[in-house]
Amino acid sequence: MLYERSAGAVVFYYEDKHIKYLLLLYGAGHWDFPKGNIEKDEEEIETVRREIFEETGIKNLAFIPNFKHEIRYFYKKKGGLVHKEVVFYLVRSYEKEVTLSSEHKDYVWLDYEGALRRLTYKTAKDTLIKAHNFLMSMDERL
Repeated sequence: MLYERSAGAVVFYYEDKHIKYLLLLYGAGHWDFPKGNIEKDEEEIETVRREIFEETGIKNLAFIPNFKHEIRYFYKKKGGLVHKEVVFYLVRSYEKEVTLSSEHKDYVWLDYEGALRRLTYKTAKDTLIKAHNFLMSMDERL
C-alpha cells in the first residue's frame, strides 16, 4: 500500500466582523481547501505556505496558533490503494484576490454555513467545523 502525507489550510478572510472561508474547486470536481504533498525536507508550515501560494497566489498570511487538525483516508491511484494523511492549519489571509493554479477550476469565499454546504467530503466538513468553532472561541482576538 502506498502512503502520502499532505498539509493544507482552512484559509479565512476577516472583514467587518464577518469571516469568509476560501474553497477551491479541484479538477476532479470536488470543493476543498488548499493542500498538497509535503516535499522532501520540507516542514508542514512551509508546505502550507507554498501550496496556498501555488494554488491561489496569496502570500500575506498569518497562522492561527494552537490549531492543527489531521484527517486520514484511503483512495485509489493507478489501481493501488493509497493511505493518505493530511494535516490542516488555520490561516488568516490578508488578501482576497485569488489567482488560481491550473489544477483548479474555480474558487469562492463563503460564510460558514455556505462553506459547510459547498464542501464535498465529510472530512473537509468536519475540518471546517473544528476550525470555525476554534475561531469562535477566540473571536475578540481576530
